[in-house]
Amino acid sequence: DALVAATHFHIFHQHADRVQMANIAQTVNVLQAMILTKGKEMLLSPTYHVFDMFKVHQDASLLATETKAAGYEWNDGRLPQVSISASKQQNGDIHISICNIDHLHKADVKIELRGMKKTGKPSGTILHAEKMNAHNTFSSPENVKPKTFSGFAQKGGKLEAELPPMAVVLITLPAGPS
Repeated sequence: DALVAATHFHIFHQHADRVQMANIAQTVNVLQAMILTKGKEMLLSPTYHVFDMFKVHQDASLLATETKAAGYEWNDGRLPQVSISASKQQNGDIHISICNIDHLHKADVKIELRGMKKTGKPSGTILHAEKMNAHNTFSSPENVKPKTFSGFAQKGGKLEAELPPMAVVLITLPAGPS
């Protein structure tokens, strides 16, 4: 569910000139729910975590991205293995979200950061699970949750990251000194 949500967000971002707003129709106790409840118990789903991670793109300016990615094949379908979106907030922070939908292979991502000024110390967050059907349950409500991601390096005008299979990553490049 998290990979589907991230991939769709990236599609929406790439068409931001026409898609002014997108939202999830239902949020609680439905297919691809953000929140599940059972009596007094409540848990956050992987879909919720993607929405939370990607909220940094809201009210930010879309940055142009171009992606060259290996193909991911499953049954009779073929999609790009990696999707990406980038945005810049009014304060100058840049957010890059990356999704590797491949359930078997890692993705080595190289991003050229054109026209970027010096940034502060970058940070990363990852949502990832080892199993394709991993999900949160009432007995394991934090089975799939965001964690700090350090599998990237900024080298001059380039950013390199290694995404494990089935991963959604958000890298933040904070605005640097003026």
